Amino acid sequence: MPASVHSQDQDQSMMDATAAAPQEQEQQVEQEDVLEEKRIIVLPGATETAASFQFEGEGHTLGNALRYAIMKNPQVEFCGYTIPHPSETKMNLRIQTYDTTNAVEALEKGLDSLMDLCDVVTDKFTASRDAFNASEADKMSS
Repeated sequence: MPASVHSQDQDQSMMDATAAAPQEQEQQVEQEDVLEEKRIIVLPGATETAASFQFEGEGHTLGNALRYAIMKNPQVEFCGYTIPHPSETKMNLRIQTYDTTNAVEALEKGLDSLMDLCDVVTDKFTASRDAFNASEADKMSS
């Protein structure tokens, strides 16, 4: 075997590996924060009451659901989305509001509304699944 395989300089203890792990985790969290910040971009030409946003890594699933949630806001005059090109994972969302609110607030309210809707769906699904599992367990024990 080559001498480098048995070299004492090449050995590292587990203590060294675990000491480096928290630093690596902190760097990974910082990188994730940077990535999350760049997922929504305000496109040029925005005003207080009208703006276009570009969502990275999103498509029709979020686009249509978010458009629906934003349009339920009576302060929103128009909301529409488009996928600029099928081979890119980008979604553009256009929001126009009346003078009583601005486009960024409408987007935030729409995202909050969509998250609340998803929470309700999750709760109802979980309750139905648990009820089904309980009824199946009763059938098997009978």
